Amino acid sequence: MSAFVAANCRLLDARRLTGRNAVCAEAAAVVDVALDDPGAVASLRQAWEQRVGPVFEALGWPLKTFARPVEGGVSLALLAPIDRLYTAVEIAEWALRSVLGTPDADAASVSLADAPAHFFAMAGDESNPDLLSAGRDAAQAGVTFLWDDDFVSVGMGRGSRTWDVPDLPAPVDTAGCHDIPAAMITGTNGKTTTVRLLAHILEKAGHTVGLSSTDWIGVSNRVIDRGDWSGPGGARTILRETDVDVAVLETARGGLLRRGLGVPFADVAAITNISEDHLGDFGSANLAELTDIKWLVVDALQDRGTAVLNADDAILVERAPRHAGPRVWFSMHADNDVIRNDGSVAFVLEGDTLTRQTHGSAVALCEAAEIPVTLGATARHNIANALAAAAVAHALGVPDNVIAAGLQSMPVEANPGRSNLYQVGGAEVLLDFAHNPEAMAALFDMARLRPARRRVLCFGQAGDRTDAQIRELARGAWAIGLDKVVVSELATYHRGREASEVYHLIRDELLQCGAAPEQVSHNDTEAESLSEALEWAEPGDAVIMLALGEAAALRDVLAVAEQSTPT
Repeated sequence: MSAFVAANCRLLDARRLTGRNAVCAEAAAVVDVALDDPGAVASLRQAWEQRVGPVFEALGWPLKTFARPVEGGVSLALLAPIDRLYTAVEIAEWALRSVLGTPDADAASVSLADAPAHFFAMAGDESNPDLLSAGRDAAQAGVTFLWDDDFVSVGMGRGSRTWDVPDLPAPVDTAGCHDIPAAMITGTNGKTTTVRLLAHILEKAGHTVGLSSTDWIGVSNRVIDRGDWSGPGGARTILRETDVDVAVLETARGGLLRRGLGVPFADVAAITNISEDHLGDFGSANLAELTDIKWLVVDALQDRGTAVLNADDAILVERAPRHAGPRVWFSMHADNDVIRNDGSVAFVLEGDTLTRQTHGSAVALCEAAEIPVTLGATARHNIANALAAAAVAHALGVPDNVIAAGLQSMPVEANPGRSNLYQVGGAEVLLDFAHNPEAMAALFDMARLRPARRRVLCFGQAGDRTDAQIRELARGAWAIGLDKVVVSELATYHRGREASEVYHLIRDELLQCGAAPEQVSHNDTEAESLSEALEWAEPGDAVIMLALGEAAALRDVLAVAEQSTPT
């Protein structure tokens, strides 16, 4: 065995990756390892492989490993049969602990000599030959194979058949099974609004749409379950609904990083933008690593599907050539050089009109102000989201006139928590989920465009932002012309900071920007902040409420308050 010595090397996590992921293109077992010295990655991998090798040889598995060096460490993955991935995770973790000399209590008695027999027995207990057989049957039939701990399915949507894992037959009957069109949408901001617009457009086109998102999973107007279903579990659930003929899958960073993609292939993949959010987490510590995670949806196109990309995002423009298949761009600028030079179809804002450009010709879709979620074209970020949704719909074969009708007919109420307007006591209340610098800047731009006698902002910030980022947000907020700021404590978002620490940073920066002390106040909860702002507001004023943890409850409060306001 080769020796490995490195300071500050420790195991962070061990888990299954159940689909294409940032480490490799297949399901695998992975260990995340903190490692201060990037130069030690190769020797660590070699020592780890030497522990794994004899075990895999005893199991009859070929040894195929992968390494993804990241800021602060490395992710090491090994391929194994999907019916024995839990065993593979145990092997991967045991091997790493053996290298580091830090065995855990459960595996402390497993020596190098005993490991092959120990894990051979474990793999035998987990083995499910019928699961592997079902995967081969699906591949032979040319249809998608989806599996998890509870269910196995072949085909997608209307063309799918699903079995409970214990009841899985061998062979599975794939007769009549087929796939349906599927689109995956990811990005730092705008993905939820984009998937809602896209689903509405597709319903206008006569489709029965399966939607997975950060707020719910459902089929057309039928909600299956509420909550964050933007991971692979949500995608698989929707693709097993037998009345769905097209799937719209919101695909968030967390699920991609923790488990990988929920589907092996998509017809269309869209990335709305890449910007700073959730940076600092292992595996997505910087923009380059975050882009690797988001780009997985494009990798799933396998050079056959269409990539929908934001031509105004420099990171996506730079990475676009990696996709050899067709592209559709969207942009807020008709004179964007990328669109001029690329020759691909593009959806752009030309003046005040959303247009489709193809080889130099332009077809007008509708006016931006005619799209309800743009709030009279003041919500420019939602114009960009509308362009993205239109581009994906086009790639799925929806005609221009249906795209326009869909954009024009989705009400603001169908986009809860995203740029929702209420009239309470003669004041306008804007409720939004914006929580990262780019999203908040977009919201502040919109607030600046909306007429108001006075403006009050209610917001807070998570403690994992840097001092500089928190101060920058405070400066950007004050620049829109505020008369009052109410800071919410957000105790569940302290993330390593002391109570009120974020508030004092915001307050100090606002005072440096010219705010008077009496213009800045502080509450424990978002509900208390909204209540204070509504009490302060008078007819003609604007209340800007940014909600992180209490958005649903605040929507209910504002709906009741609006209904009780005399017309």
